Amino acid sequence: MIEAHFMEKLLDGAAVAWLPVAKLFHLKNGYTPSKSKREFWEGGEIPWFRMDDIRQNGRILNNSLQKITQEAVKGGKLFPSNSMVIATSATIGEHALVSVPYLANQRFTNLTVKEEYAEKIDIKYLYYYSFLLADWCKKNTTMSSFASVDMDGFRKFQVPIPPLAIQKEIVRILDTFTELTAELTARKNQYSYYRDQLLTFEDGEVEWTSLGEVAENLDSKRKPITSSLREAGKIPYYGASGIVDYVKDYIFDGDFLLVSEDGANLLARSTSIAFSISGKSWVNNHAHILKFETYAERKYVEYYLNSIDLTPYISGAAQPKLNKKNLNSISIPSPSFEEKQRIVSILDKFDTLTHSISEGLPREIALRQKQYEYYREKLLNFPQFPSSGGVAGEA
Repeated sequence: MIEAHFMEKLLDGAAVAWLPVAKLFHLKNGYTPSKSKREFWEGGEIPWFRMDDIRQNGRILNNSLQKITQEAVKGGKLFPSNSMVIATSATIGEHALVSVPYLANQRFTNLTVKEEYAEKIDIKYLYYYSFLLADWCKKNTTMSSFASVDMDGFRKFQVPIPPLAIQKEIVRILDTFTELTAELTARKNQYSYYRDQLLTFEDGEVEWTSLGEVAENLDSKRKPITSSLREAGKIPYYGASGIVDYVKDYIFDGDFLLVSEDGANLLARSTSIAFSISGKSWVNNHAHILKFETYAERKYVEYYLNSIDLTPYISGAAQPKLNKKNLNSISIPSPSFEEKQRIVSILDKFDTLTHSISEGLPREIALRQKQYEYYREKLLNFPQFPSSGGVAGEA
């Protein structure tokens, strides 16, 4: 753990220069080669980055989901390796450090350190400071057909440049936090991998049945209550994605599986669409309620539904809906009861590790992320005494 006095010692008395973005970086907009020209895309080997690359692969990038050919490169020049992109329109503030020569789409502005500063600045330090630049961007936007950053203010944004040795020490400390968080996240991803492996069966390996054949549907017993009519109490009142409120009375008492009936989460899957409940409860008409004969069968179906793509069973574009008929028709692989018990036993242990609120990896990841953000703020909080523009340590 980094003690406060260590950080004070690291930063105390450091000669810090402040440079505006436009003086520190070459700035250039990205672009999208014409999609109608096949020669720009077919057989391409040049990385072309867009927002999906950051969403899927993080903020340190060395490969892209889509690639372009040399024919698509305007002027024959790529953005150089070890430069950064930051979204200055649409999804403002999203940014990444790219370690290979590349191009990016028009939502990104490329930041390449100018030649005169290349030996005096650690690009990873600038990457970490870009989190503060990203926060500024989100607060300083203009509106036309869509949100975009105030680029005049962007060019004037001041970046502190301490001596190179301090930059490297800041990078070392922050790298330690990000590497630990990445390791914890990788372990969480292992859960999804093993879950999918346990719930994937070869053709002919098991029999398949419809969900309606293995579960009793209790939707007819649901009763929605508007918020103004709910009487406050201690009984959980459930909706499509979990507890909505607490009420005084109940209509169900026991162990059930709730499955989202409608809402954007059916497609987004940001939270589980199937979740078990126990004890007294009230369920509104936004969640199907299913009853099973055994714990193993209920949990097995819960894990399976959360692991598969339900798009073929969902109707409605503006308001996605999984109606009762389509729910009952979902095909479920049905191994022996003993095998279901074995699978559930394994996944229960993984689930405790990865999804528990009070213990397990999510809590650890959240704590590490908070520590990282705390120390990032402290380590990058230099006294704001802008100098004449030289880099600290220059003769």
